[in-house]
Amino acid sequence: MSAEERRESVIRAAVVEFARTGYHGTSTEAIARRVGVSQPYLFRLFPGKQALFRAAAERCFDRTAETFEAAAAGMSGAEALEAMGEAYSLLIRDRDVLMLQMQLYTAAASAEDPELADFIRRRWTGLWDIVRGRTGASDEELTGFFGHGMLINTLLALGIPVEDRCWNGFDGACKVAAAEVYAQQR
Repeated sequence: MSAEERRESVIRAAVVEFARTGYHGTSTEAIARRVGVSQPYLFRLFPGKQALFRAAAERCFDRTAETFEAAAAGMSGAEALEAMGEAYSLLIRDRDVLMLQMQLYTAAASAEDPELADFIRRRWTGLWDIVRGRTGASDEELTGFFGHGMLINTLLALGIPVEDRCWNGFDGACKVAAAEVYAQQR
């Protein structure tokens, strides 16, 4: 396996580990073990834990941005916004993607590393800009789109059952997608 292939496998492992136990709860040893390499080799690929976390964050934001862009290809307006929402519901069926997003927000909110927090905020607002650029959505529509998505993320991360009253404001398609996410997590 080439160094680039190994680097890729380390990033995939970092996504899983950081998604499950966060920045502070994840050891570089756990990431190395998941990949099947030694810690010294891991540090030849990445200079430290923060670099690994940032690479995992990049991957997560890139996947979301690519998902939005691909879903809205050839569309605009409300049609593009709806397509992005549907595609996002497919993306977060991968619990590691969902949970890494939540871990990223926690890392930014902690303000322990201002540079990392700034990076996470820039990437998140980049998603906002992608959605606005592809859809032409107003500020209110963007607030609704992202607010809806964040509530879905929160309910899924908390494991609130689809039958719970917290899901009552969502349409049937959203509830079906949420039920599928829960089924895949078991």
